[in-house]
Amino acid sequence: VFRFLSTETLFGLLLVPVLGAFFWGTRQARKRALAQFGDLVLVQKLSATLNRRARAAKSVLMLLVVAFLVLALARPQFGTRVETVTSEGQDVMVALDVSRSMLAEDVNPNRLERARLEIMRIVQRLDGDRIGLVAFAGNAFVQSPLTVDYGAAALFLNSMNTDLIPLQGTNLGEALTVALDAFEEGTSDHRVLIVVTDGEDHEGEIDQALERARDEGVQIHTVGIGSLDGVPIPEFDASGERTGFIRDEEGAVVTTRLDESTLERVAEATGGRYFPALGAGADLDLLVEEVTGAEGRELETREVTQFDEQFQIFLGFALILLFVEGLIPERRRREEVWAGRFS
Repeated sequence: VFRFLSTETLFGLLLVPVLGAFFWGTRQARKRALAQFGDLVLVQKLSATLNRRARAAKSVLMLLVVAFLVLALARPQFGTRVETVTSEGQDVMVALDVSRSMLAEDVNPNRLERARLEIMRIVQRLDGDRIGLVAFAGNAFVQSPLTVDYGAAALFLNSMNTDLIPLQGTNLGEALTVALDAFEEGTSDHRVLIVVTDGEDHEGEIDQALERARDEGVQIHTVGIGSLDGVPIPEFDASGERTGFIRDEEGAVVTTRLDESTLERVAEATGGRYFPALGAGADLDLLVEEVTGAEGRELETREVTQFDEQFQIFLGFALILLFVEGLIPERRRREEVWAGRFS
């Protein structure tokens, strides 16, 4: 199989006829300049040492040099070999709270947007690790299964909002259970679960999920989004315009605050860490380093067909022709000219 990896570079071959036309035009202009002398005998004497065939040969060689250089830059490939490629990394599940309390604006621009930005930073730093997404509020579901397609994971992440789950509230226990179910069976190490939430667990049923996580060797890190002070939750209409703040049945404004104690307990129960994201200047580099810096396990082994690069052949031809072009003189030696006159 023969192919060019950079086919768009082949448009550079259009330079060959352009340069050919330039060389021909230059030659014709030179002829017209000599003809202006008027004296044919004088012109012949002045150009007696000029080797027109050598000059034409040099032009052709330069055109071939350009053509071979373009072909080399297009990365020609032929010949194949089969290689065994092993992917190593961790399985990373991220559970993101999409309840309406995440619309609170005690962090900039709001809790949910900030959470997605922090998760995106993790996705961008992954290299060989698999990542999956779980959305949760009053219940939970897998938004994206484990994958190494980080572009697809980013698209799923950007689509996570408070409209995904009609049942409101924060069921942290179900979020943990769904995330644990998303891990593949038979793997008991190098599995990490990151829970990003404001920590308000309305159901209070997380002990069973934590025990299961410990038994299955899943380390849970928690990220707390929001402030410790109670803040109101904005309310929006169908067009996205703010209409005020969410109120309870008695008409009082509902407030939400970060529950650090719950998140610390979840992390400590599985040997993980709690990372607070308090305020707009908070930095979660430690979490990023914790996840991306850990050693991974063998995730997948597959055979890949590799094409052999052959640009060296075309580059070699170009260099040889350029060397030959430099050896060809444009003018003949004077003894050759005189010998021609008396032969």
